[in-house]
Amino acid sequence: MRLRWDMRMRNGGQVLVQSLQALGASKAFGVPGESYLAVLDALHDTQGQLDFILCRNEGGAAFMASAYGKLTGTPGICMVTRGPGATNASIGVHTAMQDSSPMILFVGQVGTDMKGREAFQELDYRAVFGTMAKWAVEIDQVDRIPEILARAWVTATTGRPGPVVIALPEDMLTTLTDTPPLTKPAKITEAAPAPETITETLSLLASAQRPLILMGGANWTDAGRAALQHFAEASDIPVLAAFRFQDQFDNHSPAFTGEAGVGMLPHAKALIRDADVILAINVRFGEMTTDGYTLLSVPNAAQHLIHVHGSDREIGKIYQPVLGIHAGPNAFARALTPVQGAWADWRSNARAAFGASFNAPAQPSPVDMVAVTAHLREILPEDVILTNGAGNFTVWPNKFFKFGKEARLLAPQSGAMGYGVPAAIAAKVAYPARRVVCFAGDGDFQMNCQELATAAQAGAQPIILIVNNGIYGTIRAHQERHYPARVSGTTMVNPDFAALARAYGFHGERVERTEDFAAAFAHALASDTGAVLDLNVSPEAITPRQTLSQMRAAAQAANP
Repeated sequence: MRLRWDMRMRNGGQVLVQSLQALGASKAFGVPGESYLAVLDALHDTQGQLDFILCRNEGGAAFMASAYGKLTGTPGICMVTRGPGATNASIGVHTAMQDSSPMILFVGQVGTDMKGREAFQELDYRAVFGTMAKWAVEIDQVDRIPEILARAWVTATTGRPGPVVIALPEDMLTTLTDTPPLTKPAKITEAAPAPETITETLSLLASAQRPLILMGGANWTDAGRAALQHFAEASDIPVLAAFRFQDQFDNHSPAFTGEAGVGMLPHAKALIRDADVILAINVRFGEMTTDGYTLLSVPNAAQHLIHVHGSDREIGKIYQPVLGIHAGPNAFARALTPVQGAWADWRSNARAAFGASFNAPAQPSPVDMVAVTAHLREILPEDVILTNGAGNFTVWPNKFFKFGKEARLLAPQSGAMGYGVPAAIAAKVAYPARRVVCFAGDGDFQMNCQELATAAQAGAQPIILIVNNGIYGTIRAHQERHYPARVSGTTMVNPDFAALARAYGFHGERVERTEDFAAAFAHALASDTGAVLDLNVSPEAITPRQTLSQMRAAAQAANP
């Protein structure tokens, strides 16, 4: 017989769920399993307070948790069963780590009396997730649930945020304890920079001829972002966003000059390469942001690098800065005061190049994505949330949309296909009243299209645009560049996506021509059950400025 929570004794599942509520968790994404029935039972009493969003695959659930953490700044909670459930969910853990997104994955585990025997679905979670997550741990004693949960919450959210994996042995969850659950989260103050480091930062910038601010990462507040924008504008210094963090700085600001990410535009590369002083705030210096680590020499860049990060482990990890500052981004931004220098043309030329990047030729395609994105820029609200997975199609939301102060982008730094649809569902779960639009390739969409059922059940239906060109576009592009005219394994036969969407209760519509898009999107906006628009896009329109045939011809000419 299950004990009530108002009695002194609780089982491990009850302590876990009550502690999560006290920490501030209100949503959990997952797929049920017999290994954590005690947790599911405890969640029965928290409906409306800590809701369990029932997903269709653990990979989709983990993507939702990762996206939720990135969007809200609080850990996205995911619950899965042992073995296959955990391995399915691993893609979301990897994505959360590369995105610096706070997330906690709870995994059912075999009983403590069976460990080490390769029992049914048994895994060593510390070994499996030890290099993938920020922290991997197993709770073998019920009395330690509050202690480990408190540490996990802090670990997931502070420094460089990231995922924590917690294994829960089945017998531990059913064991009774008089250990009380947590009552509140810890209050962690953001590390502030020492005054002398601010003085040195401003001195280095003032002495520059071509200064640059490179901005990225998590844990930004509205006040912190506003402070950095004020500093950049008052100092007339150009700002580049790190890979897929362009939503963290107002793109309409005259200081904003674009994104340093995959498919980096020439002017963005030139800004990094030609800068003499770079102020990098909250940037982990990934491959995409550095164009394969070519724009700055490893380990000592020619540019004078000031690296500010909330985690001391990121400073000097790849590049040795002339000044490394262990501080939170918001505290650092608030401490800055404007500097002056003779670099107005440097900033204005970069801003002009960013503006010109939206001018692309008409696409050789029944549906022209240049026209589609131009229409969306005009009609979408200021607080829109865009999501995408991985593929060549991501150039449209990533390079042809301007993110204002309130707009957000959920896109995986890990390049994980299938992220966009679950991320859009998580965004609607977090903010039901906001407009959420997902861009998905046809291959990308089919990675997690079953989560449309999750969306329908949760009442969290976004608008999904399928850029349907019948190919795995990114891989086809690489094929044509390196093995021209030798197509292998990159052509798809797709289902009727509009009919599939309607089967899940969404509005589904095929858009055959560019001129039909505006009306179709109006239908999507009017739908109260979400919408899937299947866009007829030619494989020739593989990039905004080069067709597939041109790509193949260039490769053949280079290697006759």
